[in-house]
Amino acid sequence: MEECTPTVNTGLRGVTVASTKISHVDGAAGKLIYRGYLVKDLAESTSYEEVAHLLLYEHLPNAEELKTFKNFLAQNRALPESTIAILKCCDRKASPMDILQGIVSLMASDDPDLDDRNREASIRKASRLIAKFPTIMAAWDRIRNGKAPVAPDPELSHAANFLYMLNGEKPDEELARFFDTGLVLHAEHAFNASTFSARQVASTRAHMYSAVAAAVGSLSGELHGGANVRVMEMLLKIGAVENVEAYVHNELEAGRLIFGLGHAVYQTDDPRAHILAPMSKKMGERIGQPQWYEISRVLEKQGKAIFKERKGIDIYVNVDFYSASLYYAMGIPIDLFSPLFAMSRVAGWAAHVIEEQYADAAPKPALYRPKSNYIGDYCGPDECSFVPMDDR
Repeated sequence: MEECTPTVNTGLRGVTVASTKISHVDGAAGKLIYRGYLVKDLAESTSYEEVAHLLLYEHLPNAEELKTFKNFLAQNRALPESTIAILKCCDRKASPMDILQGIVSLMASDDPDLDDRNREASIRKASRLIAKFPTIMAAWDRIRNGKAPVAPDPELSHAANFLYMLNGEKPDEELARFFDTGLVLHAEHAFNASTFSARQVASTRAHMYSAVAAAVGSLSGELHGGANVRVMEMLLKIGAVENVEAYVHNELEAGRLIFGLGHAVYQTDDPRAHILAPMSKKMGERIGQPQWYEISRVLEKQGKAIFKERKGIDIYVNVDFYSASLYYAMGIPIDLFSPLFAMSRVAGWAAHVIEEQYADAAPKPALYRPKSNYIGDYCGPDECSFVPMDDR
């Protein structure tokens, strides 16, 4: 009889772990869908608040529902004084993502619905997280730079309010709209690494804050949310359009990645990249620094050609490729790029936590418990014989 060798799916690629109604990524067709709607249509015609409502409540809001939801967000933006005091005690050199993950965990104790496990209470917890993420990051950036936090403005939209809290100045309509569109595009993306982390923790019946904190930690890695940071660092290193070709050849020769090119799911360009690209171009022109968009444009063209020539494969741009230069042109510090991702994606994470715990309106999660393939051949085919301390 032939020996049966277990199939090892590295990184769970291609393994279906759960069903979802929240979003769908059609990698072959280059489509991203939030609860039935193409992200392209949502980016063109809705606000982040509408998309967050769609993800949490499973439908786009009417005018009255949107007003109610926006009011709830506005009323829950402010941080407790105790949280501000904690931020002021943190090391100014701390990673913004580490700060965010820590504060999210601490926020649990302030939520009046923490121990209420029904769906409505979970949506309120999710909404409070959505409301406070921008305040946490804006407050931390100002505190670490020796400035006083700016109180949220309840009259401003979710996107505009963050830019106001960050800079102390209300953004113009175009800037706020571009940033809002970026939030819409990052709000959800099926079973990516951070969403899987949130659902895995939620499957243990841990509360919303624990699941979201785990997702933040997952997003902090450079191969996930940190990729847009690496893209901008790459653009700054390249410096000028004429340096692109040599840079690509050198990186590939050294076996390194070209950040922003390639994706685990899409077999065509990420549809979000094509929405972000013209905004990156416009913002670069606005601030008199068009080179970052131009380098990106040429890097996309030459990178694809060189990959095809050297490796015989097609490679495509992902969402990080143009979001990096867009946020940079907005004057946002590079190390806040990943927190901005989290600020948007928290709506998707929360929707998945709710779906994981309340599928079919009943709290019955299936505890995630994958198998592993043990390869620890330390003592040959047999177990190791225990050796007492004095004989080792």
